[in-house]
Amino acid sequence: MRRPLVMGNWKMHGTRASVRQLLQEITRAGEQMPADVAVCPAYVHLQQALQLCEGTSVSVGAQDCSHMAAGAFTGEVSAEMLLDLGCRWVILGHSERRQYHGESDDLVAAKLAAALQAGLQPVVCMGETREEREAGEAEYIVSRQLRGALQGQAGLKQVVVAYEPVWAIGTGLTASPEEAQDMHAFIRAQLGDIAGADPGTMRVLYGGSVKAANAAELFGQPDIDGALVGGASLDANEFRQIVDATGARR
Repeated sequence: MRRPLVMGNWKMHGTRASVRQLLQEITRAGEQMPADVAVCPAYVHLQQALQLCEGTSVSVGAQDCSHMAAGAFTGEVSAEMLLDLGCRWVILGHSERRQYHGESDDLVAAKLAAALQAGLQPVVCMGETREEREAGEAEYIVSRQLRGALQGQAGLKQVVVAYEPVWAIGTGLTASPEEAQDMHAFIRAQLGDIAGADPGTMRVLYGGSVKAANAAELFGQPDIDGALVGGASLDANEFRQIVDATGARR
């Protein structure tokens, strides 16, 4: 069975004080958790998070990386820099990057190539808007984003896919467990047609207003391998309950 992964995407939130308090409440040295657990703070808090998570079962990732290895790219952070710092993960192609920064499928693919080359484990996001779902285009959009990022890449077994319907991110709306499962099963079938991808072992996460109240039902679906958690990951108790809910997959 694929081991669940629960990852907190803290987005542009936090201070040094709040990061310390949050991670002290989430982590307990030597504790074994029922899932792989990771947090992705803002760049400025990565070093602090890595220090606080040392010796615990919580790993650390970044929310994005450059598609370039090095050079005169002011404000950018390379995958190699993140790995050198001690990061394990990097989130790529989040809908907020696509929406607010105009990131295309081609750019996400280039970032994925850079992350894999550096040795990071990428979490590649995809999902449709409400308008696209209502127009019956959800599967087309997700397939385009999935294939656009993964096709032709090497090392795909290190990739985690995250399905995040845009209409459910930060809105309080959540795809029903059945809707989420249907799309996850579709994604897994699509992975079977991509050279180098292994649909049986690659993890597919759900994201979009995941919270303690709906986590167990989502995780009980056969093709949902965990969650990419937004707002709820900023509440230690809520996040811990989501992690504990991965027991529904047993």
